[in-house]
This record gives sequence, C-alpha cells and structure tokens, in this order.
Amino acid sequence: MTRDPRRELHLNAFIQPAGHHEAAWRHPATTPERIFDADYFHGIARTAEDAAFDAIFFADIPALNGGVEHNATGFLEPITLLASIAAVTSRIGLIATASTTYHDPYNLARLFASVDHLSKGRAGWNIVTTAIGDAAANFGFDAHPDPAERYARATEFLDVVTKLWDGWEDGAVLLDRTRGRYADPDLIHRADHTGPRFRVRGPLTVPRSAQGHPVLVQAGSSNDGRAFAARFAEAIFTAHQRLSDGQAFYADIKNRAAGYGRDAADIAILPGISPFIGDTEEHAHTLEREFNELIVPEYGLRQLEGLTGVRLTESALDEPVPAGLFAGAGDVTDNARSRLQVVAGIVERERPTVRGLLHRLAGARGHRVFTGTAEQVADTIEEWFTHGAADGFNVMPPFYPGGLELFTSRVVPLLRERGLFRSGYTGSTLRDHLGLRRPAGRYAPDVAGTAVGA
Repeated sequence: MTRDPRRELHLNAFIQPAGHHEAAWRHPATTPERIFDADYFHGIARTAEDAAFDAIFFADIPALNGGVEHNATGFLEPITLLASIAAVTSRIGLIATASTTYHDPYNLARLFASVDHLSKGRAGWNIVTTAIGDAAANFGFDAHPDPAERYARATEFLDVVTKLWDGWEDGAVLLDRTRGRYADPDLIHRADHTGPRFRVRGPLTVPRSAQGHPVLVQAGSSNDGRAFAARFAEAIFTAHQRLSDGQAFYADIKNRAAGYGRDAADIAILPGISPFIGDTEEHAHTLEREFNELIVPEYGLRQLEGLTGVRLTESALDEPVPAGLFAGAGDVTDNARSRLQVVAGIVERERPTVRGLLHRLAGARGHRVFTGTAEQVADTIEEWFTHGAADGFNVMPPFYPGGLELFTSRVVPLLRERGLFRSGYTGSTLRDHLGLRRPAGRYAPDVAGTAVGA
C-alpha cells in the first residue's frame, strides 16, 4: 500500500508510573519509590518532548486497585499532575483521563480549561464513563450505573462542558486600559443548560484558550463507546492484537464519523503498543522473560477474575485455560466486555496455559506487547500505519523511565529515516501536533447556535 505523504505518524507516551508490565516495580531498572515524586514525571515528560511526541497521557480510575498488595497501583490525580508538568515543558501535549460518571461538568470544564491556559493550549481530556464499579461507593452511589445510563450521562455532560468552554467569545477580553473596560460582557455567555441530568448556569471563570478548547480523546471500544467516539472524539485510544482487528476498528470508526457529517481525517486512531526492545531478538525475549518471572500469580489471577467473573486457583497455573472461561466475550455492551473480547481472542488463537495467559496480560492488560529489535518495532508501526490500522500509537513502555528512553533513542530515529515521524515540532498546541483545526466556538458568526450534543 502506498503511504499518503500528507499523513504524519502520531506518538503518545502512555505513562503508567513504574511501567506497563505489572511486575515492573520489582525490576531493578525501575524506581517505584518515586511514583509520587513530581520530578520523576517531569523527567519522563521531558524525554517524550525531546523526541517530539504529540503528548503524554495518564489513565485514571477514581478508586484504589484491590491488587495494591502485589503491584504499585497507587497514583496521583492526573489533572493536578498535568499542571505541574506544564510548568517544566513547553511543547508536548498533556492528556488526562477524567470520568463523566464521577465528576461534575462545571468543575471539570474549569479544571481542564485552566490546564489548557497554563500550558498555552496543550491540554487534552480522555473522556471515560468508568467501567470499574469500585468507584461508586467513593461518590455516594449505591451501585455503578449501567453502560446505557453512563453513556447517556456522558453525552449530556460533554454538551455542558463544551458550552462552558465556548462561553467566552474570542474577542471578549478587551484590555482597554484607557476606557477601563477589561472585557465585553456581551461576548461572555452563560450556558443556561437544563437537561435530564444537569442544570448548569455558567459562564466559566476563564476565556477560550490558544487552541480553542482541550482536545477530546476517548478510549472505549464497546458498542456504545464506538458510537460516542465517532460522534465526538478527536483522538481514540484502542487495543488490538492483530493487524486485521486494527483495520476493522479503524474502518468502522471512520465510517461512523462520516455518518455524523465529520471529516474522518479529524480523528486520530491510536492503538497501544508495549515494546520490549533488545539489541537482538533473543535479547528482547530474555528481557521480557525477566519481567514475567517477577509476576505474582495471585495478582494476575485477581485481574483475570475481574474480567471473567471466574476465580481460578494457583493449582491451575500450568493447565490450559478452561474452554468456557470466555463464554460471554461476544457481548460488547461495555468497555470491560470489549477488553474481555480481546483476551478471548488471544486464548482462542494461542491456546495458552493459565500461566502463559497471565504472562501475556502482565505486559499491557490486553494491549499489544511486541518483543524484538528496534528495527522490528519500527517495522510493525510502519505496517499498521500504512495499512489502514492506525494513525499512530500510544507507546506503553513495559518499564519507566528506561523503556521510553529505549524507544526514543532507537525506534524514533528509524521512523524519522523512513519519513514517518517529525524531526521536531512545527506548532505549539496539541491541536497543531495532531493536525486538528482550532474550533471556532458556537458563538462565532458562521456557527452560532450549534452545540456538540445537537
């Protein structure tokens, strides 16, 4: 397939504090004692920025993982962390996850707008509805809402947030010292939103940012998640094991987006890849084995139970994965089930033992783990990019900071030699990096009266 020379590969660094392999914190190449240290994350962000990555990205669940006994699963609140990183970087995009189920629209709109200003237009919001029910009790919920309700709330939530972000027209701040007029109140609009789930007056306390408003990112692959992403998202994080699966997802999202009247080029689809990189293929596999030998089976079995609802014992580790363990994988009604479907595909194709499956999942929780040389990693990235499966990748190093340093020092130069990735930044905002237009705002003369939820 001939590559479109106008397309540019996008790379994000998905930051998991010690690394994406669940045993990374036990490996001598990592420093888990620093995962609550701002300077640690500053260094990671600067490594990604020096390589001209589009963005760094933090996932988030507003609840402590029950496996904290065996894994370094504690983490800082990501929007606050982005504000800290904004102060020590100048170009790299800053994306954080925040839940529409467990946040309030006004507060979240204000938080992201503030980070967007502090970073001069580099913020992005990864919109999730939260698939994990453990968060419910932290927010006074008797039960975790079902997927249909969560996505209905998310749609209205996003409508409110974008109304708030658009509340100040671009010319609202006058700074007229002579006449004593700081702003024109006629150009600052209340949201005055009244809907089935929210009543929000507005306006926000801050004007529109250099990039208009934060980039909208989405990470759900369920049926509801795909529909939501095709309608609203400007970048999509996803998980696929095979090229054919990536191509099918890519085509589906782009076609759905066109059905909503959107330009498919305005959505960047970014699968995850977690690379073990070695000087030779044998060295890379040796490195992967080092990490897999450090896993605690009890932790992996708990994670597997969370996916399947079935508790396996350590006595079954060297037996084949039970045939009926993934019987419900075809029902993709929520994001937890979509990840279950990915894992079910691994089991069907590879027929692993339970231990072998735990090793497969330890690397990146169902995202693609690739083990090989820098050239082989670059080859697979190029193949997916040029064969309609990806617009770029969420790079998920199995260990931090060294895994990212290996990728930026060895793989990125190869991608540049092949003309796939930029040699440096050509713009200053996250929208610039992703090739996205600055949204005009709903009160601009040619778009007055439009709304995201319309």
